[in-house]
Amino acid sequence: MKRFENIFRTLCLLIFCTATPHLHAQEDLRSNMDSVEVGLLTCSPHNEVYSLYGHTALHWHDLRTDEHFVFNYGVFDYRKPHFVWRFMMGQTDYMLECTSNLNRWCNYYRKWGSEVKEQILNLTPSEKRRLQEALGINLKSPVYRYNFFYDNCSTRPRNIIEKCLEGEVKYELNQEFSEATFRQLIHHCTIDHPWAAFGNDLLLGLNADRKATQRERQFLPALLSWDFDHATVIRNGQEQPLVSHRVIHVPLGNQPIEKEFPLSPLTCTLLLLIATLAIGMLEWRSKRIMVWWDVLLMLASGIAGCILLLMVFSEHPATSLNLQLLILNPAALLFIPSVARRKKTIWFRIMGVLAVVFLIGSFWQDYAEGMEIVALCLLIRTWIHRDDK
Repeated sequence: MKRFENIFRTLCLLIFCTATPHLHAQEDLRSNMDSVEVGLLTCSPHNEVYSLYGHTALHWHDLRTDEHFVFNYGVFDYRKPHFVWRFMMGQTDYMLECTSNLNRWCNYYRKWGSEVKEQILNLTPSEKRRLQEALGINLKSPVYRYNFFYDNCSTRPRNIIEKCLEGEVKYELNQEFSEATFRQLIHHCTIDHPWAAFGNDLLLGLNADRKATQRERQFLPALLSWDFDHATVIRNGQEQPLVSHRVIHVPLGNQPIEKEFPLSPLTCTLLLLIATLAIGMLEWRSKRIMVWWDVLLMLASGIAGCILLLMVFSEHPATSLNLQLLILNPAALLFIPSVARRKKTIWFRIMGVLAVVFLIGSFWQDYAEGMEIVALCLLIRTWIHRDDK
């Protein structure tokens, strides 16, 4: 299978690089490239979790021969060994894929009800030639180390376009997102998917609450598309729009609605608080601490903490410092045997201090929904064990 993919990629490279003959002759260069349109394809999100942020690709269209090439920097192979582990640790290798079937590309998004629009770029013949050469080089070495915020399927097409321009791109400021942090930008994409937002917020640390620059915001395809629509190119003192015109390949359709867990993260944590208060009342009446509830909380928080601790060592830059480790702490697992045997332990005093520091840390880090309630539950258990030494 891998051999077939390599052969197919090589074939696309040969077809693409030979699609415009006599490129070294200046008189042929303009005539050949005048018949070429280069566009930025932007695909709107659909309800699958992996698609919530949209997608970007490049489209090369030779009007004379009606040849199409779609360059997609968002391809990965989940069948590779230890894929989930490598993805968590930020060691996921993505690759550039070239396909000559635009209809198949569009049909995929049509099935999901996503819009596919193209912004035809205002490029000179020499810029198109430089872009063709750069894409050819990328196809020879298609693999790159993916980074969700800084090096992804949206930033790669932008970078290669900017690199091939014989002028400077001037972007207009998008006032709506001018003060947004990375986390807030993600929230904008997951507004209808609370559990996806919860998972992101749980894994992302303090660095995700830094305000993103305009260039950094372009990691989201929709924002890159907006910026291209309002951008100009300055060549030899003359300013021209970066986008000449737009084409809708697939209109926005009806999107299948995927069923999600019926309770929101906030509701679940409120139920946890109610259970903690109810158990506390039963303990007060019976004059006996129900250690099984403490063991359950410690087990859940400790396992979650192990995952967050692993993310500290990930290559993802926004997961290295996560204050949620204060209450989702792997150390809880070490004290479970003592708590289960009803022995005196200092764990609850430690947990109380960590929970207070966690709540203070909310001034700097935006926590996952309901995590402050989880901290309150742990503080209640700390108070119940206040006589432990």
